[in-house]
Amino acid sequence: MPEDKKEIKHISIIADGNCRWAKERNLPVTEGYKKALENIFSIPKYFFEKGVEIVSIFIFPQTNWQREQSEINDLMKLVDVCFKNEIENLKEKGWRILISGQISELPGDLEETCHEIMNKTKLSTKGILNLYINYDGRQELLNVMKKIASNNIDAEQVHEGLVRKYLYHGGLSDPELVIVSGGEKKLLGFQLWQTVNSEILFMNKYWPDFEEVDVKKIVESYKV
Repeated sequence: MPEDKKEIKHISIIADGNCRWAKERNLPVTEGYKKALENIFSIPKYFFEKGVEIVSIFIFPQTNWQREQSEINDLMKLVDVCFKNEIENLKEKGWRILISGQISELPGDLEETCHEIMNKTKLSTKGILNLYINYDGRQELLNVMKKIASNNIDAEQVHEGLVRKYLYHGGLSDPELVIVSGGEKKLLGFQLWQTVNSEILFMNKYWPDFEEVDVKKIVESYKV
């Protein structure tokens, strides 16, 4: 008797290769970021159409603050403008947007913009897009430990459900599949707690090159 097809409700993506995509085309790095942001708000549609309920995308690791300041400034401005421009479109699409990471440390108006996009889409039900910005997996777990300690919770009372309660949006299900784009075989500390049982797919394709046909191949191959 053939095995039942595996369910896939949550896909996580490490959206890597944006700078290399631009450099290989003799374009400014900002063009790679622009294309990456376009895909962040277009590619999830194809996953949702295939029955995926949650798409988590790793946009900006905390370690990226070590890059050139001008590059970081350009990226943060692009993200802020993109988020503001996408709010109404996202409401029409019916996507709920979540932001995971140390957003209180983001520069300029970006923290406020993150809260605005979450608040204005919080009642949407046609798919959850969870964006990881200024995120580090170890920092997430450190935050959990600090919250447990600050609440004077005894060691005997600590269990998996309690840890999950203090994760960023811990009520979401764990991803069945993690996609790493860009040709690198690194998880970059992404979702350390959530991905313990996830399958991992490393892809040579840069994130800006992702398209609908890739989504179809990924989902169908996973379900077999």
